[in-house]
Amino acid sequence: MAKKSISKGIIKDIIIVGVGVLVIWIGLQVAFGTQNPFYVVASGSMIPVLEVYDVLIVQGHEPFEDIEVGDIIVFNRPSDHNRVIVHRVASILEDDPKTIRTKGDANPASIPGTDFPITKEEYIGKVAYTLPQVGYITQLLKPPINYIIIAVVIGVMVAKQMIKKKNEKELAEDLEDPDVVKEFSNINKIQKDSEYSEHTEKTEDDELDDTDEIKDKTKSKEIENKFEDIEDAIEDNKTESDENPKKKEKE
Repeated sequence: MAKKSISKGIIKDIIIVGVGVLVIWIGLQVAFGTQNPFYVVASGSMIPVLEVYDVLIVQGHEPFEDIEVGDIIVFNRPSDHNRVIVHRVASILEDDPKTIRTKGDANPASIPGTDFPITKEEYIGKVAYTLPQVGYITQLLKPPINYIIIAVVIGVMVAKQMIKKKNEKELAEDLEDPDVVKEFSNINKIQKDSEYSEHTEKTEDDELDDTDEIKDKTKSKEIENKFEDIEDAIEDNKTESDENPKKKEKE
């Protein structure tokens, strides 16, 4: 059962990675208008502008009719279409249909069957960006290194699933352990801190008991009445003391 779960987890991860790569690749194709937007320079015919192992990002949305002398373009070799070439446009041979001639910056002259005649049929796209020396990575991905990398990735996925299942199993065992269950069941029996509990209960009572406000008002009224009685008594004593001296003078 565990092996089946691990297998399903690995397959799920592989599918997610595969779908992610596919979506990104299709998005790049749509954005740059070509089946392969990336090309690696394989020869020194364009040195010093382009070095071997530079990665080219090709813009296929650039129309062939707008290509001008001086542009660096990527195209299929016109003689047999069995090789992709990246050279600079040297001249426009014809306008209708448009036919051009290219030449490598490091080459002494244009090569028939390679640099011309190039028409819209051979055209792939115009070089938009250059990533210097990034092509070395592609050399590292050649067999057998690419197989080793794939094996390592799958191994990491397997280890990840195994660790996940192990953790889930340990958690399940802990929940089934009588001591752990007893410990959790006794949480509500833990003695509360008396001071904190008393303060909390009083606060809750103050918030929930609506009669406290009435009681407080009643007590305040009683205190006010007592103060008034005391003030009246003081006034009466003062009045009597004022009258007594007058009586004594008359006598």
